[in-house]
Amino acid sequence: MTFDDIRQIALAWPEVEDGSSYGTPALKVRKKMLVRLKEDGDSLVMPGVPPDERDMLVESQPKVFYFTDHYRDYPMVLIRLSKAKRATIEPLLRRHWRTLASKKAVRDYDATAA
Repeated sequence: MTFDDIRQIALAWPEVEDGSSYGTPALKVRKKMLVRLKEDGDSLVMPGVPPDERDMLVESQPKVFYFTDHYRDYPMVLIRLSKAKRATIEPLLRRHWRTLASKKAVRDYDATAA
């Protein structure tokens, strides 16, 4: 996976826009961060992942998921794009998008996707 792959997935959803965060490319929903590329160019900062789920992901797929002390107290996980598969990332991305998008956008998307 690459950040361009992530962009292609997410920009198909309502209210997602290109942006930047901490000087790196990011995708935002209503001005809130959906996801961003980390400074190393290969890691994705994925918010919306509670610590217990993050720990399970890191334990089950340590080549794909990790976190640093900086992110320890936040509900997020880091994803190595070069090791990740779409089927692994897309559900996390979609779930976080659903929490950021307006209820109407989610409802309209669900109605057309069904």
